[in-house]
Amino acid sequence: MTTKKLWIGFITVMVLSFSVLLYFGKEIYKQAPPIPVKVVKPDGTVLFTGQDIKDGQNVWQSLSGQEIGTVWGHGAYQAPDWSADWLHKEAEYILNKFAMQQDGISYEN
Repeated sequence: MTTKKLWIGFITVMVLSFSVLLYFGKEIYKQAPPIPVKVVKPDGTVLFTGQDIKDGQNVWQSLSGQEIGTVWGHGAYQAPDWSADWLHKEAEYILNKFAMQQDGISYEN
């Protein structure tokens, strides 16, 4: 096999590979979920804005969250389980709210 044929094969593989990458990259970009300008309650109170979402994404990326996904099922071994942490905080909030309504003291006390 000549060097010329090897180079032609290499260039063909590279062009095809990058064509596939560019095509699917464009598709991912086009099908990304929209980020709302703001999310409002029925009474007009703003819950959060699109900038809040982008700021949250930046925090996640600054902690290298995008590099430790659960594609292989091992994300919890390498990073905090943020969903479990959030659920724990929600449960504490609800318990405190019920305790304050019922007994007038916090759940911890």
